[in-house]
Amino acid sequence: QVQLVESGGGLVQAGGSLRLSCQASGRTFSGYVMGWFRQAPGKEREFLTAITWNSGIAYYGASVKGRFTISRDNAKNTVYLQISSLKPEDTAVYHCATVRRTTIGTMTPKEIDNWGKGTLVTVSP
Repeated sequence: QVQLVESGGGLVQAGGSLRLSCQASGRTFSGYVMGWFRQAPGKEREFLTAITWNSGIAYYGASVKGRFTISRDNAKNTVYLQISSLKPEDTAVYHCATVRRTTIGTMTPKEIDNWGKGTLVTVSP
């Protein structure tokens, strides 16, 4: 029974920062890639970044523009997303996700094995 539980979202003023957490449980994640997506109302779910569980190799989507940092703590089965210089357009529900592969690269919604329910980030002007 795989569970992904995000936390750390909230209301932040533009220019601020947040660290989101994704607590994973239910299996060993060796051989998986963990990543983050976001989705604003009426928009497509957007890939942000991913990291291999085994080696900690990170990959960033072009839309990140240097403001996002992904990391993971294997001992805690937790993946993090650090966001800096937040902008109002960052307002979205941020989802943690897993895919069973070890090669790093863009994650697509269709290949995702498990989704977290998401945590809402709201950035005020």
